[in-house]
Amino acid sequence: MRILSGIQPSGALHLGNYFGMMRPAIELQALGEALYFIADYHALTTVQDPAALRDHSRNVAVDFLACGLDPARACLFRQSEVPEVTELAWILSTVTPMGLLERCHSYKDKIARGFAPNHGLFAYPVLMAADILIYDSDLVPVGRDQKQHIEVTRDVAVKFNERYGEILRIPAPSIRDEAGVVKGLDGQKMSKSYGNTIDLFLQPKTLRKKIMGIVTDSTPVSEPKRPEDSTIVELYRLFASAEEVAVMEAEFRAGGKGYGEFKGRLADAMEAHLAPMRARREELLRDPGAIEAVLRAGAAHARALAVRTMDRVRTAVGLR
Repeated sequence: MRILSGIQPSGALHLGNYFGMMRPAIELQALGEALYFIADYHALTTVQDPAALRDHSRNVAVDFLACGLDPARACLFRQSEVPEVTELAWILSTVTPMGLLERCHSYKDKIARGFAPNHGLFAYPVLMAADILIYDSDLVPVGRDQKQHIEVTRDVAVKFNERYGEILRIPAPSIRDEAGVVKGLDGQKMSKSYGNTIDLFLQPKTLRKKIMGIVTDSTPVSEPKRPEDSTIVELYRLFASAEEVAVMEAEFRAGGKGYGEFKGRLADAMEAHLAPMRARREELLRDPGAIEAVLRAGAAHARALAVRTMDRVRTAVGLR
């Protein structure tokens, strides 16, 4: 089974990235042939500072390795080091109906949030389809907010195969449960767009300060509180044992403790979990050549797969 996933290098990675994509991807590397790409072509729709894009791409690689990605079991590479993917995107665009792209939510959402409309944002799903199809991917793990893009990929692959024969493998989506959505400081889904993130590798003092900024209601210290409505409890659940979570929930309901005390306990649990990964990251940064070697090896493997697919595609469409 070949597993494919990607992540945009659009800035510092946060806890939503880690629990939503990175940790599941690291767990999947034991179940099949895993390919994970740093989506720098996609990032060009929003990151147009060359130095920032290079730094973000490298930092994503370091972060992934620090969190436990094993280059011996998973292929990590920059999307742009496989140029065949943009050729396939163009070929796929010739069979992609305009209406299919006009119905995509992501373009409408970005425009509504103030992004300048451009072709890259509009055609984003076609490039994503090329990312998936060029490696003959079997399984593509995505969150529910990306489910439509997988559906577009399958639709495009079907249209291509109907016209040219059974050339492209149609992938199966693996939709992550919405329960896995990580809440941000304001209680909404954690997202850079909302400015409510907790970065993955903050230093301990900065991390604690962030946690103390979690939005809470005005319930007095002495009064009972509702754990089911609390961002503090939701985040604590990601880092603490079931028994520890049960204790915090009981103390919420009992009253007598303030939100500040619960936030401090959350900060301690986060630091215990993140400190070993932060130390590993600092170790990796001392050998930048090793990081580049991992990316080059990953790109070589991915490109070999892409070339095989493009040989089939070029022959099918008449470019051979």
